[in-house]
Amino acid sequence: MNRKIIEINEALCNGCELCVTACHEGAIEMVDGKARLISDVYCDGLGDCLPECPTGAIKMIEREAAPYDEALVMQRISEREAREAAVVKETAPAGSPCGCPGMAAKAIQRDHTTSTASSSHESYEQVHADHHQAPSELSQWPVQLNLVHPQAPYLQGADILIAADCTAYAYGDFHRDFIKGKITLIGCPKLDDNQHYQEKLTEIFRLNNPKSITVTRMQVPCCGGIVSAVRQAMLAAQVIVPYREVTIGTDGTLLQG
Repeated sequence: MNRKIIEINEALCNGCELCVTACHEGAIEMVDGKARLISDVYCDGLGDCLPECPTGAIKMIEREAAPYDEALVMQRISEREAREAAVVKETAPAGSPCGCPGMAAKAIQRDHTTSTASSSHESYEQVHADHHQAPSELSQWPVQLNLVHPQAPYLQGADILIAADCTAYAYGDFHRDFIKGKITLIGCPKLDDNQHYQEKLTEIFRLNNPKSITVTRMQVPCCGGIVSAVRQAMLAAQVIVPYREVTIGTDGTLLQG
């Protein structure tokens, strides 16, 4: 039959994987670092993946193609979920029915009062000039978005920072300028499942009524997934709060936000 279906230009594909996570049917996979349509029967022709592609490598065409098969799609998704569940089971520590002890939620109290310091950057640097280690501003554990429980008490009414992993390594004063005073959730939009991020953030936003939301991302295209996940989660949760989006260059400079 002649129908609408996606076409991927591998020459334009940068390997960001945003289309993979955007395709709910699992029709796209990465093969040798490039996005590829695995089978015509998995593509519904609706084009959810099109707006996610930062390079314009995907377009919608009409051609002779096998019809979309929802039953095969559901079977494929079920098999994938079973494989993922098996991996989780194999990696869980023996004798720990509740998982890794390091996942236990806890708040961390920081004392920012000092007889010589004000809130300015200059006084901060003066106070810690003689210290080899800059003070941590982390206020909770765990920090990985995949590990944080949506009902962790420290999330309630919090200023939330959602940070792409690399931003903290690229920007020198990340603790002082971004983590301080916020609950920090981190993840990698290139290596992790952005659809899962979106669903989890939606739940977090719905349950905890955040005071504000800040997103930090790198300038590279594949980092756009974390911004998309946060925005979609805010829409789904119907959360209207102060929102800040920060872009950091690969050389550590603050480019936007």
